[in-house]
Amino acid sequence: MKLVIPMAGLGTRMRPHTWTRPKPLLPVAGKPMLGHILERFRNLPISEYVFIVGWLGEQVEAYLRENYAIPAHFVEQKEQLGQAHAFWLAREHLTGPVFTMWVDTLFDDADFSGLDAEGLDGVIYTYEVEDPRRFGVVETGADGFATRLIEKPESMDNKNVLIGLYYFREGEWLARACEELMARHIQTKGEYYLADAINLMLEQGARIQARPTGVWQDTGKPETTFITHRYLLENGCENSFETPRPGVTIIPPVYIHPRAVIERSVIGPYVSIGQNVQVRDSILRDTIVDEGVEIEAVMLEESIIGRWVHLAGHFRKLNIGDSSVEL
Repeated sequence: MKLVIPMAGLGTRMRPHTWTRPKPLLPVAGKPMLGHILERFRNLPISEYVFIVGWLGEQVEAYLRENYAIPAHFVEQKEQLGQAHAFWLAREHLTGPVFTMWVDTLFDDADFSGLDAEGLDGVIYTYEVEDPRRFGVVETGADGFATRLIEKPESMDNKNVLIGLYYFREGEWLARACEELMARHIQTKGEYYLADAINLMLEQGARIQARPTGVWQDTGKPETTFITHRYLLENGCENSFETPRPGVTIIPPVYIHPRAVIERSVIGPYVSIGQNVQVRDSILRDTIVDEGVEIEAVMLEESIIGRWVHLAGHFRKLNIGDSSVEL
């Protein structure tokens, strides 16, 4: 079984942070989002990992080589031609059973059972939302198998949206569908979408089941990143109980790296602090602080602070990139 993760996008909605790092490496609750995603597949027999990279992709490779002993392949997508184009570039690795997952979404409570059941060619994982119109949705028959995928539907009748998690029993079939999509120049909004490739598979007789997930979180933009950050701290990433810090008030849940220095401050709730961070005489809540940051006499709320930033002053909300100084 293989896991394919496309991540060649520019991450424009997470700038300024993505000027210096690819979005999958931005920290959320103590580790890059990519690390949280890989954890979700730890109990599956993944024999090969394929990462489709683009902007600053060498940083992704360096992170994985340093932190994970996994059989990994890296495919570069130089042109932003769409999701199906990315899979077509990785076609030599699309053999046998394949899982694929978007790198800016997080899931829990997904049903991975019975994937080898007879007559099952794949699984589309979904999540029910109130307003599906800005997402993709899957239409199903009475038997729960997909009949069609629709990007950004005009109707609110179908609330089972695509979360970007898919399983295909034969990766070769997916590769052929992506190639046919491009040969026929079938595009949605000027790009080759995976949903359109899957629709070709359905037209060719593929039996792909829709399965709901219990949790779906997103880190595609700052406002949703805060929600995901809170979820992760509430569900296993909190560590404030591990290291006593005299003179510091901790309001859980928070994550604090063991090599962070905090003095005379109030931290939390919903704060994560990276390694080699120094915080003094400050109040932080609902904030993500990356490594090497110095914070003194500051109140922060709903802020994302990049690496090697120096902050001193007063109350503010900040979304500030690497190597910045705010006084």
